[in-house]
Amino acid sequence: MKFTSITKWEFKNTLKSKKFMMIFFLQLSVLFLMIIIFNSFVTNIESDNSVSITPSLSGFASMDVLDQSGLFLKLINPADISIVPLSYNASMSNIAEGKTTGFLYVPGNADQKIRSGQTIDMTIYLDSSDPKSSVVRDEVNSTTQIISQSYSNTLTDSVVPQNTTIPTVKQESTGESLPLQIIKKVMLVILLFLPLLLFGNMIIDTVVGEKERKTGEILIAMPMSQAQVIIGKSMAVVLTISLQVAMWLIILLIAGFHIDNPLLVFIFIFLTSIPIIGITSVVAAYSKNFKEAGIGLSIAYMGIVGFLVVPVLLYLSRKSFIANISPMTIVMRIFSGESIPPTDYGISLAAILIVSIISYWIAIKLFERDDIMFGPRPGILRLIYDLITFKKF
Repeated sequence: MKFTSITKWEFKNTLKSKKFMMIFFLQLSVLFLMIIIFNSFVTNIESDNSVSITPSLSGFASMDVLDQSGLFLKLINPADISIVPLSYNASMSNIAEGKTTGFLYVPGNADQKIRSGQTIDMTIYLDSSDPKSSVVRDEVNSTTQIISQSYSNTLTDSVVPQNTTIPTVKQESTGESLPLQIIKKVMLVILLFLPLLLFGNMIIDTVVGEKERKTGEILIAMPMSQAQVIIGKSMAVVLTISLQVAMWLIILLIAGFHIDNPLLVFIFIFLTSIPIIGITSVVAAYSKNFKEAGIGLSIAYMGIVGFLVVPVLLYLSRKSFIANISPMTIVMRIFSGESIPPTDYGISLAAILIVSIISYWIAIKLFERDDIMFGPRPGILRLIYDLITFKKF
């Protein structure tokens, strides 16, 4: 008997379970509710009457400016972008070293040319590898439109003297603000990864349940190794998660969320579920009852969430290469349409592979121990020592 037999049996029974189906559709209902709340939240942020959250993120993106006329320095919104007046050479050096997101060069006589109706040539240098470069570009475009509209109104007033109304400048944004981009990217990627953390109780039930129901002896007596048992049960949960993720992706696409390359996004989330279930299997193999497993799972998932989310925030703030160790970072970059180098894929896939091998190896070793299955159970320090020294049992 192979582990695939256990996988088929567990997966089939899961789909037939009324309890699972109720939980499955309840989670879909939660997704619909989260989509409604998310859309309402984003709409509120984009409205003029909403409370701005930009000040708390002031200086998140930066741009060097060489503008002797002072036109752009006065109108660029400092709440979205930190403006630093610098020389050309110093600014180009900052771009090359990744110290700033962009550099805007404005000719010194720009104000005189605009007043005389001439065209001015401005140059903006952007670090295309920085995810905040689009924010800087959009802010420059928005400021350009403001200046253009202001001088157009001034010229109109000079041609029609009877119109003594002072021209008013209305800011029009050509792109999403930085906080809104962060909220959309981070919240969407969290929605996609949420199913990975909702089915941990399944592996707990199928492994710890063997101890609670006293059926572990029967399972061990079957013509298969403990490794096949652990892998078979784990893969059944992974398949269940993949089904849920596929449905969530379809619902998000139907709801109007823009996700580039959804198939590749699905593959990465599917691969990420393998080590997460492996870690859950370790907790399940060591726990002697459901209460203990629940506490251990909560602690383990706090570490998993930190490992997934913190690198995403690190990438948004510093575009750090090491942030790609989190599959969540790669997924966010994929559905954002970024061009991702193979090395960035490699570091994430390597992390998935290493954690998978270690977690399943530990889970199998624990499941093979009679003192873990039937007691008396040794302490954690003793187990760590045995695992490190590769002690046989």
